[in-house]
Amino acid sequence: MILFILKRCLLATLVVLTVSIATFFLLNASTDPASAIAGENADQEVVEQIRIQYGFDRPLVVQYASWIGRLAQGDFGDSYYWKQPVLDLFIERAPVTVMLAVSALSISIIVGLTLGILGARNPDGWVDRFALALGTSAQAIPNFWLGLIMIILFAVMVPIFPVSGDATWQHYVLPAFVLGMSTVPQILRLTRAGMIEVLGSDFIRTARAKGFMQGQVMLRHALRNAILPVVSVIAIQLGYKLGGSLITETIFNMNGLGRLAYESILGADVPTIQMLVFMFALIFIVLTTLGEILNALLDPRIRMGQ
Repeated sequence: MILFILKRCLLATLVVLTVSIATFFLLNASTDPASAIAGENADQEVVEQIRIQYGFDRPLVVQYASWIGRLAQGDFGDSYYWKQPVLDLFIERAPVTVMLAVSALSISIIVGLTLGILGARNPDGWVDRFALALGTSAQAIPNFWLGLIMIILFAVMVPIFPVSGDATWQHYVLPAFVLGMSTVPQILRLTRAGMIEVLGSDFIRTARAKGFMQGQVMLRHALRNAILPVVSVIAIQLGYKLGGSLITETIFNMNGLGRLAYESILGADVPTIQMLVFMFALIFIVLTTLGEILNALLDPRIRMGQ
């Protein structure tokens, strides 16, 4: 198991290094940081002075080495747009995104697992058909459209929840629902397929023959063996929601990392965009690796095959 963890950690480190290289070179090749700092109406002479002052005239390889060195020390640089350390911006905005992502994923897990288990109990029954129809609809509806509909229905026509903001828990209900519904289809289908396969196994028939209650068979025996693919999806989707909430946060005017990314792109704030892309990728890779390790702990066959 230790060897399996070491291999996964080494692979994750290599992926993070590759992402950092790709992020740095693509962003710096696609925009001129000196022009972004100087402003739109700055003279070319001023731009050149800034380029020399900040070291943008050096080769990109040298700039990358300097950037990764500062990064290793926890220095992400200063924002051109907000005129403050990028790390401070990340720490300030992160709690909103974390709260939103965890709330959304909780909704996805509760709805997806529940409908998947109920559908697997009676395949092609009315509950199963309703679950599959809901999953298809949730996958087909874009987040921005569902977000606007939720605002119109539950914040304007029937003012139950606030229209926008992130000051109280009520502000998180609608955006968490919108962000969470996009993950329900994956969890629902994997749970349903895994449960149907496991429920046809010999050990389930043996458990029923021994007189176990239906709830014990479904949750204690079947779900434990069917949950393995779902664990990986949950880990991946948490990383996705932490880095992919840009549209939802913008619609509901929440000051999280997604909104910060949107504002940074509009302001051509290269250091902030660079940091956000790197941190989102790092979080996604770490969570995916943890999901693989957890799967290996739950199923020894995974680590034995490595």
